[in-house]
Amino acid sequence: MSKQVYISADYSEGSGDRDVVAELNKWGSDSLHKVDFIDMAKVASGSVSKDSNCRICDLKDEFNRQINASSAVIIVVGDKTASRTAGSACSRATQSQFYYCTCTPYKQNTKGVQMCKMSMLPYSGSDVNPVNTYSYLRHEFEQAKKRGKNIVVVYNSLYRQPTWLPSYMSGYASSAQPFWVRDSLGRRVGNYALIKGALGYV
Repeated sequence: MSKQVYISADYSEGSGDRDVVAELNKWGSDSLHKVDFIDMAKVASGSVSKDSNCRICDLKDEFNRQINASSAVIIVVGDKTASRTAGSACSRATQSQFYYCTCTPYKQNTKGVQMCKMSMLPYSGSDVNPVNTYSYLRHEFEQAKKRGKNIVVVYNSLYRQPTWLPSYMSGYASSAQPFWVRDSLGRRVGNYALIKGALGYV
């Protein structure tokens, strides 16, 4: 039976944690490994990101829906995770009058800023409000935590790296584990047993 799993990671070109995400997705799609999961964080057909007027809050609202539909959330922590701020530039979160607020539509960075489209703040209910000053990475973590999801924190490293944890993840310092291990030939490979166990596969 497939498990819907949300993967939160730094996708920055050259300095992000795409190698871990690629390994996880390989396990979820090949015939060798038996971790049958669906990466809910992949941009799917119909994603709000395809809208030319997609804003930071629209993306965070979509993250909420994807996380809510997932049974577990894998959070990849790299050496730059704590310093990432993408998604935090929302002036509406601290300003009551929307017409004083601006942001840059996701797909139109070259066209500059536009006025906020949130005339009324959304009601978030049991979700993290998408209008906030969290980075995308923090928003994903806070949503998973608020909805009581099974959170698996791994370091993009061969070793435990508690100093890489952002302050909001400090409670996971004792449970976060390195994603990579050495095999019998000394090669760096993903810790398949760790992820398999954490997702509840036997």
